[in-house]
Amino acid sequence: MSTSGKPRVSKRIAAIAESATLAVDSKAKALKAAGRPVIGFGAGEPDFPTPDYIVNAAIEAAKVAANHRYTPAAGLPELREAIVKKTKRDSNYEITSDQVLVTNGGKQAVYQAFASIIDPGDEVLLPSPYWTTYPECIKLAGGESVEIFADESQNYLVSVEQLEKARTAKTKVLLFCSPSNPTGSVYSPEQVKAIGNWALANDLWVVTDEIYEHLLYDGATAPSICVAVSALADRTIIINGVAKTYAMTGWRVGWMIGPKDVIKAATNLQSHLSSNVSNISQRAAIAALSGDLSAVNKMGEAFDRRRKLIVRLLNEIPGVSCPNPTGAFYVYPSVKGVLGKEIRGKRPKTSAELATLILEEVEVAAVPGEAFGPSGYLRFSYALGDEDIIEGISRVKKLLSEAV
Repeated sequence: MSTSGKPRVSKRIAAIAESATLAVDSKAKALKAAGRPVIGFGAGEPDFPTPDYIVNAAIEAAKVAANHRYTPAAGLPELREAIVKKTKRDSNYEITSDQVLVTNGGKQAVYQAFASIIDPGDEVLLPSPYWTTYPECIKLAGGESVEIFADESQNYLVSVEQLEKARTAKTKVLLFCSPSNPTGSVYSPEQVKAIGNWALANDLWVVTDEIYEHLLYDGATAPSICVAVSALADRTIIINGVAKTYAMTGWRVGWMIGPKDVIKAATNLQSHLSSNVSNISQRAAIAALSGDLSAVNKMGEAFDRRRKLIVRLLNEIPGVSCPNPTGAFYVYPSVKGVLGKEIRGKRPKTSAELATLILEEVEVAAVPGEAFGPSGYLRFSYALGDEDIIEGISRVKKLLSEAV
């Protein structure tokens, strides 16, 4: 409170929860900087460097004076056209460049998507477990999240029946994410089509996050929902970016694809919010999207190997049950079999308490399920080296094996 008795921070901003994933990652990095041997499984960030051909494109772009100036808020025309071509190549979805808005990473695209189509009181169906940023963006737009939880028995995938049960007269939007963060689960083409047809029949908007589209395993596919149900295209906003696919998390380039009127509205918002994305990053993104996928596939092979490794190691821990994900680079084991048991003099009753105990006792950082929905789970990112995975999960196993 100020001396006048009025809050110093607005109620709207004060209500925003800190990003749990970034908080865990920040704490792990701070401990490492202090000399502690912490292994962090928190952040969804590939440990690979950005491929050289992308970095070189940025270096060359930095030498060009035109890139030192303001450019269109919607994005460089060349990048928007590269996104058009990439979307056709990867999703078989034909769009035009005026359906594309380049944003400062995928988070800005998520925020602007909800800000552009939600009015106060509108409800958004939010399948849970969900990425921690979604409900905060919905809240900022004045909307209300309606969480629909699917547990490990459903492989964390919601059904049409669950969605229909949650729908009300206020429901305007469905958030859809496949492959999923935080679970790594992937909806089958049949499930995508069924959910898309249901959304179409109920006149809903769909905001679909496709940023993990290239990280798929065991023959899984992730068709875009507006390709599976073409009539839904006029009510769908696609979120995507270069961060995960090309190991470019720090470059901050994402995008929105949607109907022209919504993209125009979101562009107007961005023109006041942040204006254009860094031109150097945009030029790097052009190189990324215009190149072949050989570097992407090589990283995918490493992620697949690590996926198999971490799932096996987690399932060897008493009281832990880890489904086998077929996308992204996360595992989402249930730790309900450990909660309530005594471990080194403590009885963690929630996954948040368990995550704190693991960090304090064996210096391994994971994100608790409370960040993504109900308690009882931990999210581990396996976007780190094989040796760290083995060492980190071995520490967790040793600790949890003491539970009585």
